[in-house]
Amino acid sequence: MDDDQLLRYSRHILLKEFGIEGQEKLLASSALVVGAGGLGSAALLYLVSAGVGRIVIADADKVDLTNLQRQIVHRESSLGLNKAISAAQTLHGINPSCTIEVVADRLAGDALAGQVAAVDIVVDCSDNFTTRHALNRACVAQRKALVSGAGIRFDGQITSFDFRRNDSPCYHCLFPEHDAGEEERCAVMGVFAPLVGIIGAMQASEAIRIIADVGQALIGRLLLLDGLAMTWHQIKLVRDPQCPVCGQSGLFGSNHAQERLYAQV
Repeated sequence: MDDDQLLRYSRHILLKEFGIEGQEKLLASSALVVGAGGLGSAALLYLVSAGVGRIVIADADKVDLTNLQRQIVHRESSLGLNKAISAAQTLHGINPSCTIEVVADRLAGDALAGQVAAVDIVVDCSDNFTTRHALNRACVAQRKALVSGAGIRFDGQITSFDFRRNDSPCYHCLFPEHDAGEEERCAVMGVFAPLVGIIGAMQASEAIRIIADVGQALIGRLLLLDGLAMTWHQIKLVRDPQCPVCGQSGLFGSNHAQERLYAQV
């Protein structure tokens, strides 16, 4: 690190659990953030501020006026602009030393697998089950860490999966794809603005601590937030050995993992 970096990241470096070694891991790391909405806004702001060296933002949507109530990475001047591009402009103004790459389309197939393979960690800030399951399969196939968050109305949830570990459950273990219920969208159900900020910031915390190997990540634990009562509940997660994605008959047990990565984001 140069003198400017030592000063910029000095409050991290002062933490005995973090230090120069932890910060250097961040500077050398890369992250794929899928979704630059409410969750992604908070996650991206903290990831770039903390010094993650390369951040890839994937989002095909455009900024509209209803987003500005909670999607704090965007500005009114960005209305009509692709969200990934809008977010990149804001992030560059915060920390121009970080490399920001934009994917302004939906990822699918080989493109999805390639983006996941090229980063150290994936942060799922999407808003639908199809994307979440596709990212889960890609991360299992590539043995990457995945941080998953969600928020609707006053309810939030967050957990992490680390497929470098053979004991980590996956998103399909928690929410089997065939059991997925009706999608709940902010446009219909509404969302409390700070809720997605809380969950998104926690996703950044998970990603940073996993990259720097600091503290205990939420592997095998799901946190649920009741934003009305401001209470947290924790649920233990266990890997399903019969899971068709991460079980022995799934991607972990297959020699053709890439060929089975079929869903789109």
